[in-house]
Amino acid sequence: MKSNKSLVLIGMMGSGKSTIGFLLSKTIGLEFVDIDSHIEKKEGTKIHEIFKSKGEKYFRKIELAETLKILNRKNIIISLGGGAFIDEKIRKKILSDHLSVWLNWNSSTILKRINNSKKRPLAIKLEENQINKLIIERSKKYSLANYKINCENLSKSEITKKIKALYENN
Repeated sequence: MKSNKSLVLIGMMGSGKSTIGFLLSKTIGLEFVDIDSHIEKKEGTKIHEIFKSKGEKYFRKIELAETLKILNRKNIIISLGGGAFIDEKIRKKILSDHLSVWLNWNSSTILKRINNSKKRPLAIKLEENQINKLIIERSKKYSLANYKINCENLSKSEITKKIKALYENN
């Protein structure tokens, strides 16, 4: 049975939310919205440029407004920005109205994926130990998601199948 809720993917930058969301949309047949891509389109520039020119505070304000708008929609798949679930308003809306899945990876995997990435504004300015601290802090909030998938040693296809089964059984 298919859920009538939207499916929201959460996790650290580099956890594969956008990739898995896209694959899920093809598998389940629902529209896919990547919040970061949505913001880039609306702002007419890349996220890292928004951070650079207008700062993180400005980005978080836009992220909050746009995410809450999209969360009013039903029956879509949403890839949330890595820091969005930390916001209490966003988190409450997701937990009350949607199905959330945390794509969890070992810190070392996340570090390898985001190391030297020019498109991840927080990764550019933080040292490795600071990113590890960020992962630990955010994981406390991510753990509030409806479901957690430990993605280490799973293929994209296996992750997608697990999420599809969770979605269809809700």
